[in-house]
Amino acid sequence: MTTRLPRLWVGIDASKAHHWWVAVDDIGTTVWNKKVRNDEAALLAGLDEVLRLADDVHWAVDITGTPSALLLALLALHGQRVAYVPGRTVNRMAGAYRGEAKTDARDAYVIADTVRLRRDFTPIEVRADLTAGLALLTTHRSDLIADRVRLLNRLHDVLTGISPALEAAFDYADHKGALVLLTGYQTPAALRRCGQARLARWLATRSVRHPDAVATAALSAADSQHITLPGQDTAAHIAADLAQQVLALDDRLKQLDRQIRDAFRTHSRAAVIESMPGMGPILGAEFLVAAGDLAAYPDAGHLASAAGLVPVAKDSGRRTGNLHRPQRYSRRLRRVFYLSAQTSIIRDGPNRTYYLKKRAEGHKHIPAVIALARRRVDVLWALLRDNRPFTTTPPAARAAA
Repeated sequence: MTTRLPRLWVGIDASKAHHWWVAVDDIGTTVWNKKVRNDEAALLAGLDEVLRLADDVHWAVDITGTPSALLLALLALHGQRVAYVPGRTVNRMAGAYRGEAKTDARDAYVIADTVRLRRDFTPIEVRADLTAGLALLTTHRSDLIADRVRLLNRLHDVLTGISPALEAAFDYADHKGALVLLTGYQTPAALRRCGQARLARWLATRSVRHPDAVATAALSAADSQHITLPGQDTAAHIAADLAQQVLALDDRLKQLDRQIRDAFRTHSRAAVIESMPGMGPILGAEFLVAAGDLAAYPDAGHLASAAGLVPVAKDSGRRTGNLHRPQRYSRRLRRVFYLSAQTSIIRDGPNRTYYLKKRAEGHKHIPAVIALARRRVDVLWALLRDNRPFTTTPPAARAAA
């Protein structure tokens, strides 16, 4: 009969088809080593084997995305806490061990031994249904926006080969009417044949705003070029197809934004988050996904640190007071606070006032926005703590009045 150990540390090198599990004892000796298929029955069997070996098991994985979703859900269901060891940390720690081979088993051992030696890794919380849904929706939205940028870049390149003047006439990223124009007319010759009045009517029937202005700009670009470039007809068909794809993608993004907004507003703190200037439902959903369990932040400083808005010292020798951005922080959370701060300064109010104050002190735009973002972390954390919406009048001042 195998003697149960007091503690075990299990490192899991996760992948799509299977995971490699390695368990080490309190002196770093491997006591269990196995390749486990990524399906429920195999994972439960492996979990049962490990739990039979020790009274206290500490788990760690190097991936928190979809490959390890089933594994993390099963561990949470059985009351097991899991730490996240970033892949960059695993790669660095691997250099401290003998041998140069890189295998799944070796990586799993490094993960297990690293979490045995260090206790500062972030625990993984299995998301609630709402947050998990928002994570999928916001990630899908980011993918669609990346597709849109790629299509627009290709469209600009193709149009430049047809008519540089027409390519420069509109901002196709923000001008739906210009994209509609390209679905029907792409070359200077085709635009001139259509004519001003007919083109304006054609645009108007397709619900383009200010069709006369769009037609005028297009004809002005067409009149500046009379030469036919090689491959123009083929490029014109490609430009029309790209414009149609961008328009279809815009419709999908509108539907997705409505879906994200409706899902976000079912969260109990949605009204508080959305009351912050510059924090709409999309950034609010991104915040919930990036921040995770809001109870995990005992004060505003912890939330700001997670967003990389608290500088850390990087002193050496006689050099002191040298502050830098931390290496370990949530890029997604920092992006939420930065973008919301940048949006908040468009309109008059305390956010714009603070931004202008920083600019007057000599700060450039980006440092001033980052300083505002740090200040807004304090405000948002206080609002979430008190479960109250943002107002321009502080609570103490209201009470005194």
